[in-house]
Amino acid sequence: MRSLTMAMVLAALLLAAPTQAAETSQQSLSQNIFQVPRLPPTDSVLAVAVGSPMPDFDLPALDGSRVRLADYLGKKNLVLSFVPAAWTPVCSGQWPGYNIARDIFEDNDTALVGISVDNIPTLFAWTRQMGGLWFPVASDFWPHGGLARKLGILRSDGTAERALFLVDKQGLIRFIDVHDINARPDLGPLIEAMEKVHAGR
Repeated sequence: MRSLTMAMVLAALLLAAPTQAAETSQQSLSQNIFQVPRLPPTDSVLAVAVGSPMPDFDLPALDGSRVRLADYLGKKNLVLSFVPAAWTPVCSGQWPGYNIARDIFEDNDTALVGISVDNIPTLFAWTRQMGGLWFPVASDFWPHGGLARKLGILRSDGTAERALFLVDKQGLIRFIDVHDINARPDLGPLIEAMEKVHAGR
């Protein structure tokens, strides 16, 4: 019931009229967005499953730090949000959408990391144009798509699938959503999964 209520609140917030500053930022962003034609929903073979250990990773982040699996083990549950490419329509709406859900992640003792196979300068410019994100963004650029390849979500064109992975404090994958690359994932199932993991179920 709580998950349904939160999902409804999030949907209402997403539909609410944006502020003038947000509208200006969105207009500016939309002028720079590359319009991607519809793509095959998925183009990879998943190499992990729910219950599998999360492959180790050590990726550069936008602020010059590193994002490592080891930094979260025993401390925080972790959601990895993979998007296919910077400066594309659905990706440019997905990550800013998480800004309104920050409290839900924090209430469930869960960190969020955004990941793309784009390089750091590209991700820096793109996320600044979005107006800022509360979570770290990391680059899986080199070796190109190394983590995406380990997970089995590297597409044949060199981009990553649009995918969500929830990893618990022991490093086990507890939820996977390899989503239609043309659509933004619904937050409801992810919230439900986070609540179960946080509750120890």
